[in-house]
Amino acid sequence: MAGKGNTVSRVTEIVKPFADELGLELWDIRFVKEGTDWYLRIFIDKDGGVSIDDCVDLTHAITKPLDEADPISQAYTLEVSSPGIERELVTDAHFEKYVGSKVMMRLIRPIEKVRDFNGVMTSYENGEITVELVNGKTITVGKKETSYVKLDDFDIKDFEKQL
Repeated sequence: MAGKGNTVSRVTEIVKPFADELGLELWDIRFVKEGTDWYLRIFIDKDGGVSIDDCVDLTHAITKPLDEADPISQAYTLEVSSPGIERELVTDAHFEKYVGSKVMMRLIRPIEKVRDFNGVMTSYENGEITVELVNGKTITVGKKETSYVKLDDFDIKDFEKQL
């Protein structure tokens, strides 16, 4: 296991050129422990949606380079998949792309005993998320104050139009 940086950044450096070559966007990479097992989860996206063939193609393309670079010292299971319809927004680019979309947001610390909020993300600037809630009120919180922000109520008709 050589190289500087954390596991996810090292894996990103290895995987990104292969994803780019296949016309895929790296949505997120997570290296997580569940019970006694480790998982390297690579989430990919592309216009029109991700197919099982896209996942298989990227898996085949990156397995040998990951083994050769050996960025992870312990045994792990590799999973390549789509981020899903209720995808979690992670990077600044994700938030910027989905301004105007319905989101569900969970806060780390509750505001007036409430941690979960749903509404339309009306802006994202300098790490601050503004959401117009279903009750008409507006809330602005820092991205670091959230447990997660996910797309909510994805319109399947819009998705089907892309296919």
